[in-house]
Amino acid sequence: MPDIGAVIIGAGVVGVACARALAMAGHEVLLLEAEDRAGEGISSRNSGVIHAGMYYPTGSLKAQMCVRGLHLMYAFCAARGVAHRRLGKLIVATHERDIDKLRSIEAQAAINGVPVSWIDGAEAMRREPALRCVAALDSPTSGIVDVPELITALLGEAEQYGARLLERTDVSQIERAGIDLALRTSNGDAMTARIVVNAAGLGANALARTVSDACAPVPELRYGQGHYYYLNGRSPFSQLIYPLPGAASLGVHLGMDLSGRCRFGPDMRWIDAPDYGFDDSRRGEFVESIRQWWPEIDGDALQPDFVGVRPKLHGPGEHAADFVIQGPEEHGIAGLVHLLGIESPGLTSSMAIAERVVAMVGR
Repeated sequence: MPDIGAVIIGAGVVGVACARALAMAGHEVLLLEAEDRAGEGISSRNSGVIHAGMYYPTGSLKAQMCVRGLHLMYAFCAARGVAHRRLGKLIVATHERDIDKLRSIEAQAAINGVPVSWIDGAEAMRREPALRCVAALDSPTSGIVDVPELITALLGEAEQYGARLLERTDVSQIERAGIDLALRTSNGDAMTARIVVNAAGLGANALARTVSDACAPVPELRYGQGHYYYLNGRSPFSQLIYPLPGAASLGVHLGMDLSGRCRFGPDMRWIDAPDYGFDDSRRGEFVESIRQWWPEIDGDALQPDFVGVRPKLHGPGEHAADFVIQGPEEHGIAGLVHLLGIESPGLTSSMAIAERVVAMVGR
């Protein structure tokens, strides 16, 4: 018999959501986290935006998981009293040459089943007087959530169904052990499980490669670093403001927390290894990107906030990659699921990904 029924590696928002879903489905669940507490990795360094899902290619996992996950997120937050707000979002075109790109996002939103409405520049600027644009898409279902509260609520419900969290436990290897799976930690401890979900974030790809006899290739991992600044002073906007997306990110956008504090970011820098040091040397470029849609911004009012690092499955100049969810059908190993490249919209998608995991490993 295995030591435990199901082990989740990584207690970020996706891992905790998976632990909750598996526990609710009747599995004995152990959640392992390398840090001192749940939610200390990627989940602690993002904008807290609930995305609607209009950007992602037709049929992609990002489109499916984001659209489904948004509904699950709002329902869960309302039922559990998790602080959140459906603010709405404007995606803005600042030049006439950008109209076609904005129209293509509108068309993709319709394909993905995401409600948006086209508004002209005058209407957008009436709603948000500080804004400058020639047209915008209004996304009424976009919002924000208190990420620590969300993780605490998901973890609390997982524990109500019997799941256990073990912190400061860094899993270094996964191998087959007959019909079960064997895990080894970096301090030499070992255990076996019938089900293993690799939700290790930035470490998930390397951990997937330790499984010696899997038949599915593990994609190369790249690191995307993003800086966030907060605005020292009152926000001039009442909702989220997004420029047109770039090749590797959704662009430097305006977000806010539930207290109303305004946050800008992230920029996008390719790096060779995770680095959370704040580099203020490109503040000027950051400010200029915001000035395209908020001409009156005072660069001196921006204060360094934090740095996030995203797990990217594509590199510079390449098309943005989809989520990779490898289950038994892909790699041939019963009970094992790898969650790879779970970057934005991973927060929004977390409970939908958890549904997919439960479907893969069975009840």
